[in-house]
Amino acid sequence: MSFLKAEWRKLAIANYAAAPELLLPYLPAKTELDIWKGTCYVSLVGFMFVNTRLLGIPIPFHRNFEEVNLRFYVKYFENGEWKRGVVFIKEIVPKPALTFVANTLYQEHYATNKMNHEWKETKDHLEVSYGWQQSGHQNQFSLKAKKKRVPILDETEVQFITDHYWGYTKTKSGKTIEYEVTHPRWEAYPVEEYTIDVGFKETYGDDFSFLDNLKPSSVMLAEGSEITVENKRSI
Repeated sequence: MSFLKAEWRKLAIANYAAAPELLLPYLPAKTELDIWKGTCYVSLVGFMFVNTRLLGIPIPFHRNFEEVNLRFYVKYFENGEWKRGVVFIKEIVPKPALTFVANTLYQEHYATNKMNHEWKETKDHLEVSYGWQQSGHQNQFSLKAKKKRVPILDETEVQFITDHYWGYTKTKSGKTIEYEVTHPRWEAYPVEEYTIDVGFKETYGDDFSFLDNLKPSSVMLAEGSEITVENKRSI
């Protein structure tokens, strides 16, 4: 049985070029940085968990909620092939029970903050916004996209960003936890405008303060789908 089943919906993604050496202290053992056409990316991602079930059981008041995370991309070689995955710097959710479960069982880096989201549809456009409070600052990531979805094509930047199906966590003991995230390939909405008002230093620490004054290389909006998070293992 999967550890968690849910839907991830309306994934707003802002991608930033980062110096690889910045991420090496966060790199789990046995993994390597996954580079796309010479660029090492960190991504700010906001989305909704919908219809969430833990071990097949819906938990009251914890089925639908926001998440915003900062992540980077890695790969792990096993049985003659590369597994492409993500490492989370920090994952923000609005309920402390979610933080407790994820940090205790998967040794992730969840934090609990007051959060909000807004989805708006017009005839031709979709507006999506995710926000959270940190150190007295209301952080907000908002974008406007065309309403018609388009396929995500092979060998594109959006395909590289969204087609990572493993999670890797660096534990306090120095070991690496691996878990699989399953979902079909998503569709995307062409983004026309965006606003990012985020205190990266306050939210993610000094190592990521450079993002406060950096324009993202790209901004994306994926529709998402049903997903599963499978049980963990140590590698």
